[in-house]
Amino acid sequence: MSTLKLGYVGCGFMAQGVHIPNFARTDGVELTALAEIRPKLGRKVQKRWGFRKLYPSHLDLVKDPDVQAVGVSASFSEQSAIAADLVAAGKHVFMEKPMALSVAEAEQLLEASRTGGGRLMVGYMKRYDAGNEIAKRRVDQFRQDAAMGKLFYARNHGFCGNWTAGMDAVIEKTDEEYPAPRPGRYPDWLAESLRKAYVGYLQQYTHNINLLRWFTDAADNARVTAVDLDDDGYTGLVTFDMKGTRAVVESGGVSYHAWEEHTQLYFQNGWVRVASPSLLLKNTSADVEIYRAGDTQEFSHPVPVPYAWSFRREAEHFVQCLRTGQPFRSSAEDTLTDIRLFEDIYRAFMKGK
Repeated sequence: MSTLKLGYVGCGFMAQGVHIPNFARTDGVELTALAEIRPKLGRKVQKRWGFRKLYPSHLDLVKDPDVQAVGVSASFSEQSAIAADLVAAGKHVFMEKPMALSVAEAEQLLEASRTGGGRLMVGYMKRYDAGNEIAKRRVDQFRQDAAMGKLFYARNHGFCGNWTAGMDAVIEKTDEEYPAPRPGRYPDWLAESLRKAYVGYLQQYTHNINLLRWFTDAADNARVTAVDLDDDGYTGLVTFDMKGTRAVVESGGVSYHAWEEHTQLYFQNGWVRVASPSLLLKNTSADVEIYRAGDTQEFSHPVPVPYAWSFRREAEHFVQCLRTGQPFRSSAEDTLTDIRLFEDIYRAFMKGK
């Protein structure tokens, strides 16, 4: 696979501002085909980024034998079904989070991947942030050599803010209306009145829970232990057991000019802390702080060199894994756990209302 022939489905804000440019600038990638249901917008984006072909639907792109892999940026309710059609046809897929709106939908997508042979990676760019990678290596080291004592607590604080701070991409627009998306496959037990809140909480905090699972090496060994959310189904606290480590996600919103999020892992003799940059701020990484307590009291702030945008490194990882056969760091199989946890959170939330 000296040249990866890539297709893309959807060309809205994230596709134009983030994913298409990053794939276009990744060595060995050829932008082969674009599928967009808004014809005027599709033609504009095709011209700007040099896609050789333009299709009105992903179902047309599926039939293109030249396309080896596909990126998907669609509405939350539709992207799982789109990805399922692609992997079932043997196309390798990079898709936005969340992978699905329910465990049932996620399992259906995984089955399509297994039977069709297309591999599936989910876009959790925080796992590809160079600062977070440093933090993960140090956490793994401290757990292995026990120099910092036991890891006993992990927390993620995410009060958000301006997630587009620093965005400088040119976004093509037209006067075309976006057609109403197909109904999503929500959990069958979820009250219809809570669907909007559920999707809002899922699409925002799936990043945070996924990152905590990665830092604690929990994989599927994670469960919800307590849920304390306001009536908005968004603001509050959720606690977990992640492979024996107590973990908490603090959720909420502030009108902050930048991005207000950090993750901290506490050992008996210190901590590892990362502060996330604004999501679309290019060429920057999470700030890392390591505090060693005990007999030696010191702070250190390791810096990744060179700086690189997590979204760019995510795209490069997808391409590299397709070339080498190595597993994706944010595979669809791993992501199923996040969907399960969100269903458990909202079951507990509904019981408390």
